[in-house]
Amino acid sequence: MREEKKRMEAASEELERRSRYLSSLIQRTKMRTEAEEEVTAAAAAAAAHSDGKVEEKRREPRIEMEREKEKEEVKEKEKVKEKKGEEEEEEEEEEKGDEAQEKHKVRVRAADMPLALQKRAFRCARETLAAMPKLDSKRLALALKKEFDSLYGPAWHCIVGTSFGSYVTHSLGGFLYFSIDKAYVLLFRTAVEPLGH
Repeated sequence: MREEKKRMEAASEELERRSRYLSSLIQRTKMRTEAEEEVTAAAAAAAAHSDGKVEEKRREPRIEMEREKEKEEVKEKEKVKEKKGEEEEEEEEEEKGDEAQEKHKVRVRAADMPLALQKRAFRCARETLAAMPKLDSKRLALALKKEFDSLYGPAWHCIVGTSFGSYVTHSLGGFLYFSIDKAYVLLFRTAVEPLGH
């Protein structure tokens, strides 16, 4: 949690720094453009009295290049604003996720399973519980079993309850025992062997 806050603060500081830089860049460009407009107006007045059209033509490409730079700076500032908006949306989603995690607190009791699979089980359990008005053990067990059978192959078993005892034999890397709210979940995989008839 602290690392996330530090990361978010660092990102916020970086966005603020970029925003200040772009603001000063736009300000300098405006000042430069105003000065050039004054010079151009003075040159045009001088050209009216003398044949200074050659000099004016030399200045036009430079002015257009500076206008293009100004457009690019504005586009970059818009990109920074969009990025800042996206980061704020991500923060909101993370906060919602944190609220959901607090609502359905998970505790791992025992595990012999890769972390990615554990997270998948927790997410599936949270989503299933969120869709239930009250705990339905069979429905939660079925949801977890189907999720793991479809993603990681057959022979997944799931036992859900508030109180039970068990001894199981599981495949290597295929065992997870955790609690979520008041429910205890035992999810494990066994080896599948073809039946010999």
